[in-house]
Amino acid sequence: MSARSISGELVAALKRLRLGGLLPTLAERLTLAEKQDTPYEDLLLMLLTDEISRRDSTASIRRAEEAGLDPDMLFERWDKTAKVTYDRRVMNELSSLRFVEDHRNVVILGPVGVGKSHVAQALGHLAIRHSAEVRFLKTSRALAHLAGGHADHTWHKRLAELARPAVLILDDFAMRELTPAQADDLYELISERTGKSLILTSNRAPQDWYPLFPNPVVAESLLDRVINNSHQVFMNGPSYRPNKRPGERVTTTPDTAAK
Repeated sequence: MSARSISGELVAALKRLRLGGLLPTLAERLTLAEKQDTPYEDLLLMLLTDEISRRDSTASIRRAEEAGLDPDMLFERWDKTAKVTYDRRVMNELSSLRFVEDHRNVVILGPVGVGKSHVAQALGHLAIRHSAEVRFLKTSRALAHLAGGHADHTWHKRLAELARPAVLILDDFAMRELTPAQADDLYELISERTGKSLILTSNRAPQDWYPLFPNPVVAESLLDRVINNSHQVFMNGPSYRPNKRPGERVTTTPDTAAK
């Protein structure tokens, strides 16, 4: 059966019901059903399953865009030739997303260029596929966003915005010393997110974060909340970035490249 054998009335009815997404594969599905003598109920289930999958995929793509995630930073697009090492058992545990269910944090550590942001965003994509709300920001952008709220009296609104998602990803954490205002904002953000998951990427070891805070008491209180409730991933190896090619896709996940 070809696409031309699908009647205009059927096409119009599907579009009116907002089921036009079935049309690209409808002829193929009908042909297969005829060859296999598929019962009508099974055929209907197959068509509806196709539509559900398409809508779920479209919704995930939209939510990932709203979250600020890079569409290429997926586990499916990790470069299988990358000579990056980490504990695959920890990565498999994180990929299960139990850390979201358990409201635990993730700290991804390693030198520049080993793919920390890629892994963090890939976890964000996974969480979105499982209907969790996610937000990704460079730590400097998150702090600048909160600082802007002090100027225009929208600080509480901006804080609530960053506190809401089930998973907040702060990239390039602890890159430089914090001002007292930044440290206070960060403390309030972490406190407000109690019971939710945070993913941090950093080039510094956690013990080196404390001197970046002007107030040791704030540092101790804030970082203990983050670190003591976290899974930690240590990544190492040559820079992953030279291995990436625009538009290149691969079919392996990071743990297949792990050692």
